Amino acid sequence: MYAQKATPRPETHMPEGPKPIFLRVDDIRNDEKKQVTDRVNLISNGLVIRGATVAIYDVNPFTRSRDENLTRVTVKDIPLSVSDEVIRSIGTVPVGRVETGILKPGMIVKFAPANITTEVKSVEMHHEALDRAEPGDNVGFNVKNVSIKDVKRGMVCGDSKNTPPVAAKSFQAQIIIMNHPGEIHAGYSPVVDCHTAHISCKFTKLIERLDRRGGKVLEENPQKVKSGDACIAELVPTKKMVVEVMSEFPPLGRFAVRDMKRTVAVGVVKSVEREEASTGKVTKSAQKAGGKK
Repeated sequence: MYAQKATPRPETHMPEGPKPIFLRVDDIRNDEKKQVTDRVNLISNGLVIRGATVAIYDVNPFTRSRDENLTRVTVKDIPLSVSDEVIRSIGTVPVGRVETGILKPGMIVKFAPANITTEVKSVEMHHEALDRAEPGDNVGFNVKNVSIKDVKRGMVCGDSKNTPPVAAKSFQAQIIIMNHPGEIHAGYSPVVDCHTAHISCKFTKLIERLDRRGGKVLEENPQKVKSGDACIAELVPTKKMVVEVMSEFPPLGRFAVRDMKRTVAVGVVKSVEREEASTGKVTKSAQKAGGKK
């Protein structure tokens, strides 16, 4: 990258053991051949990175000041809110904010549901190279041998060796209906906004109707729910999507339900049925880095 000098980061107390990282990604930039007029076109695409989680959400990166007084949670994955930046001749650069965990150059990460494994070549913030990125940092990270067409908004990128991300077949969630004008039955298919993904999900089954204050079960297998109700429901994404259990990875486990141009419900993920894990595409840089280790 064009950064001149790596900026050392103060050490933070970390519990022993490997830590997964999470990144939510809203947009990715292939740095060659892009002009100013092209920058807006990519903002409709986005992604989330887990193991180091990044979310791309803006055209102008590196605009937020860093508050050293904020408490930084480094134990779990690193979700990051990612913006967009053009850096000449270095490849694809997702940009975003670290939510939890640590992101370092040299990490082997996996993008899901694209199922692509590659190496993080470098991490920088405010045009200065970093040896590690912590929660709250707005950073850009360079990944080699990955096309901008392979990585899209709503994806998740994570540590390939420590709880790598996998697309969800279905998930159960606790949902509060807030502002729906009618009744919700099995088969309802609104848009679910979870991290930077916006994907239609089908309510395949209403499992329980709950008391929204105490969580007490009021009815098993209800036929319908309406505004003011809380329920446990099973949802199936209509396209491949990565979600995580709220208690394990909060940034990837809470969502809003959108319909009729408004938010009709909010929910948290209680359990996830994942697709079978597979190796997928492994880039040359990841193979080389893995061989060294």
